[in-house]
Parts: sequence; C-alpha cells; structure tokens
Amino acid sequence: MSSSAVATDHDLNLLAQTIAAIFSQRGATLIAAESCTGGWIAKTLTDIAGSSAWFECGVVAYSYEAKEALLGVRPETLELHGAVSKETVTEMVAGALARFGATVAVAVTGIAGPSGGTHDKPVGTVWIGWKRRGGYAQTQVFHFDGDREAVRRQTVAAALRGVEKILTS
Repeated sequence: MSSSAVATDHDLNLLAQTIAAIFSQRGATLIAAESCTGGWIAKTLTDIAGSSAWFECGVVAYSYEAKEALLGVRPETLELHGAVSKETVTEMVAGALARFGATVAVAVTGIAGPSGGTHDKPVGTVWIGWKRRGGYAQTQVFHFDGDREAVRRQTVAAALRGVEKILTS
C-alpha cells in the first residue's frame, strides 16, 4: 500500500495486529498524541484484544490550548510555526513521552479538510512524529489526497507504519 493509497479498515487492522505482536514480544509500550485523527490511532490499536498490555494511552489535543496543557507544546512554537509544523509535532511527541511514559510515542497534526488549508499548507498536509524513549524524534511531512476521511485514514496508516519501523529498526 503506497502512502497515498487510502487504507481500508482491514489494512488498519493488519497494521495494528503487527504492532501488537511486536510490542508484546518486546515488552514495549506505546502512546499516541493525536490532533487531526481525533483518536483514530488509539481506536485502531485498542480494537486489538489485550492492547492494554502495550498501549498506554491516547491523547487527543485538537486546540492550541490542549496541545500546550496536555503535551507541553510551547505557545511560541504554535505562534511562530502553527499547529501543522515539524516544530509542533516534535514537541507533541516529546511531550507525550515526558508526560505519560512509554517506550514509543507517535504524534500527528494536520489539515484533514475540507477547509483550513492555505497556499503553504494545503488540505492533506500532515506532520507525523515518532520517538523512542532516550532517542531523537523523527518527523515526516505527508501530502495526502482525498476527502476528510481519506486524509485521516492515510494518516493513521502512515503513523502505524512508522511505529512499526521505529521499533524494529
């Protein structure tokens, strides 16, 4: 499945099953800090029976205020770079690990549409960050096509593929 292909429920479930097996085998734990996906990553992961053994929690931080209060994103970061930026997702993923504790964190922030896009950040722009405890954050920007649901589905799939990669590399 390419990064621009719309993930089906079956695709997302297979990714979650793979993550469940890897995290269970390694005794690792995961946290998700979500904005544009609104908890869809956490929902996908907790659809797996027994996920409480490796999934710590999910935080939906949609507003600037929630990103600041729940994840420690600095107001200056949001003012200078906006919510949909490398800087913000880096602070989101680091804040999730610092506040809630886990082996790995994933964070997503983006513009799912149908409105909210700009010339510099069109609808479908999504930043995803991953971080292992004790490691450096890895970030990537994506430009997904489709309607709101398609952008969100593709974001969940890309986030989960990155979680798998960060724990197995």
